[in-house]
Amino acid sequence: MSQVAIVDGGGANIASLMFALERLGHEGVLTTDAGVIRAAPRVILPGVGAARAAMERLAAHGLDRLLPTLTQPVLGICLGLQLLFEGSEEDDARCLGIIPGTVRRLEASPDRPVPHMGWNQLTVTRPVPLLAGIASGTHMYFVHSYAADVGAATVATTDYGRPFTAVLAHRNFQACQFHPERSGPAGARVLANFLAT
Repeated sequence: MSQVAIVDGGGANIASLMFALERLGHEGVLTTDAGVIRAAPRVILPGVGAARAAMERLAAHGLDRLLPTLTQPVLGICLGLQLLFEGSEEDDARCLGIIPGTVRRLEASPDRPVPHMGWNQLTVTRPVPLLAGIASGTHMYFVHSYAADVGAATVATTDYGRPFTAVLAHRNFQACQFHPERSGPAGARVLANFLAT
C-alpha cells in the first residue's frame, strides 16, 4: 500500500478522502511536514474553506514556498484547485502562483444560489490521463462559491451561470473543482487515474 501525502491546509472532509484512497489501495498521510511532502510519490492538496485562511496555514509551515517547487504528481481538490492560481477574489487572497489568473466569485441568481452545491455535469475539452474513462456529461459533486475562469490549463468545464474550470492540468499539477471522493464511481475513477500516474 503506497502512501499519498495529503497537505493539511485546515480543511474539512479529510476522512472521506482518506477512505476513498484506502478503497483504492493507497494510504493517505495528513501532514504539514515539508520533508514528508517533498519525499512523497504523490501529493494531494485538498481544501474546504476560505482561500486566505488556507494560505496563511500553508505559509506558517513554509508550504507556500514548497508546493510550487514539487515535481511529483500533485492533485488539487476544490479549494486546492483555486490555491494553484495567483490569487482569489475571496478576501483578496494571494495564492500559490503556479497558474496565471485570479479565481472569481460565482454570481448568484434566484434560480442559481451560491454556493454552487450539488451534482453538475462535466464537459471534457481536452483528453488527459486524469480523465481516462470520464466522458462529457458525467456528473460530479460540487460545493464552492468561487471558480477559476476557463484558460490554457483547463481540460474540463462546468457551467454555473458562466463556464468555469472543473478540471485542469498544468505540468505535474492537476486539479478538480469538484470533490472526487464524494462523486461516486466516476470520482473514484478520477482518483484511481491520478494514483496511476
